[in-house]
Amino acid sequence: MKPRHEWKHEITAADRLVLSARLFAVARRDRHGQNGRYEIRSLYFDDPKDTALREKINGVARREKFRIRYYNGDTSFICLEKKSKWDGLCEKRSVLLSAQEVQSLLEGDLGWMPNSGRPLIQELYWKIKTAGLRPKTIVDYTRDAYIFPAGNVRVTLDFNIRTGLGSTDFLNPSCITVPAGDVPAILEVKWDEFLPSVIRDAVQLPGRHTSAFSKYAACRIYG
Repeated sequence: MKPRHEWKHEITAADRLVLSARLFAVARRDRHGQNGRYEIRSLYFDDPKDTALREKINGVARREKFRIRYYNGDTSFICLEKKSKWDGLCEKRSVLLSAQEVQSLLEGDLGWMPNSGRPLIQELYWKIKTAGLRPKTIVDYTRDAYIFPAGNVRVTLDFNIRTGLGSTDFLNPSCITVPAGDVPAILEVKWDEFLPSVIRDAVQLPGRHTSAFSKYAACRIYG
């Protein structure tokens, strides 16, 4: 996968309504969501030194993080993802996991990973063994997603961000999560070589600037 450009902006609930109306007029809803909306659950990994957390907070230019994720409560489709960032560009690699593989991983049964034949799983195994990566916390949120074909643009509005308070009971739909404090909604814009002016204009808001907000960091305050 080629690296992509990414903008993030912290926005208010009122901003989100304005942006939703603009984007509905110029882009299409992501057809993979429920009318463009997803309920997302992620479980993030970090090492004993909280390297991923600290690098994010400190604004390290080159960094990476691992997470597992599913959508709308559907544990039949779970992805392991590695997100890398460098010099303002981002890249995401992903591979599917079964619910049983995830449960084994959470229980510390890693014997299946080295011979899985999936390089990303093998990389996570190596980093669990050498760097001590471990599941840290659940992050839940709601996402509205819009697509614009030119430039391969994806615009998302994330809100209702919730934390598992250090829980890693990832597959349990009844796992309790609570609001992650007074966190803002988040506008994210991702594109390839160019950002069309129609989208650039649609996402402009007075007084809003590019942000380094991290849902993972916001939720780690609580565990």
